[in-house]
Amino acid sequence: MAAGSTRPTSRDVAQAAGVSQAAVSLVLGDKWRGRVSPATAERVREAARRLGYRPNLAARNLRLGHTRTVLLVVPALTTEFFAGVYTGAARVAARHGFGVVLYPSPEGIGPARDPFASAQAALDGVIASSMAADALTTIRGDQLPLVMLDSDPAGSLGAATVNLDIADGVRQITDHLLGLGHRRFLHLAAGIPSWTFDVRARELTTRLAAAPGTTLRVAHAPISIDAARTATAGALAAAAPHPTAIVCDDDKLAAGAYKAVRRLGLRVPDDISVTGLDDLALATAIDPELTTVRLDAELFGERGMQALLAVLEGRTPEQGDIPVQLVVRGSTAPPRTS
Repeated sequence: MAAGSTRPTSRDVAQAAGVSQAAVSLVLGDKWRGRVSPATAERVREAARRLGYRPNLAARNLRLGHTRTVLLVVPALTTEFFAGVYTGAARVAARHGFGVVLYPSPEGIGPARDPFASAQAALDGVIASSMAADALTTIRGDQLPLVMLDSDPAGSLGAATVNLDIADGVRQITDHLLGLGHRRFLHLAAGIPSWTFDVRARELTTRLAAAPGTTLRVAHAPISIDAARTATAGALAAAAPHPTAIVCDDDKLAAGAYKAVRRLGLRVPDDISVTGLDDLALATAIDPELTTVRLDAELFGERGMQALLAVLEGRTPEQGDIPVQLVVRGSTAPPRTS
């Protein structure tokens, strides 16, 4: 290192590794494959570690015209799930020298105020949930490299889509309840216009239509415990005989269904089985613990960020939906015999 220097430079790394500064830039910018040998790349990385070298990202970004900042636009609902999405996205971003700004759409869905004076000037790309898609036009995020989460691949605004296999999750729930002997169902559906909730409704309807002797009622509610309680109480009061299973689009809706069932003097699962979808912390906080579908929120965020990096680099993102898993707990049991 040059005398009097307080911070190692790329020139110092190049000298220590016996390579050019261009080679150092390629290796530390993760663009060395096919241009620098693996042995040379490792020698550069080792020299950087030994010297304690850290790239001057601000200077590099000014040269490249990029901020290495990504906006993650999510609805301001089911925040525990989207906190996991953020964690996964930020973890992958950090490994590639990017930062992630989390921006919840103020009302959960619908237009959002531009978080920057000019989103296009301040961002390299956007990852957005379909439940917050309307916010993109306002922040002009639809004019940036864009990856959509929970979005219809056939009609997505984005250059890529990343989805959880929600349809399979609903199939797993339905097959579990049918296997227990349930034939009278109530679908407590999220009252939100979104592709992911359309998938849940469509898959449940299709699955039950193929099962002889089944009936299906539907009640809609915003994703809140109180709204779910009110909607469930109304649906149960109008239904004769009562459904023996309530399939909820979300764990919060399931918690509201519990309250409605109990206020009618009924018990979960003795009188009515209840299922959720998400596997939030709430699922094991209520009694009995909730049968639900586990969605890997952090992996979802990781895959979203990996897809955006691929778009930015001109590569094809990884294909295929992320698997989900049914978790059977105490809220489901065979129906009472009539």
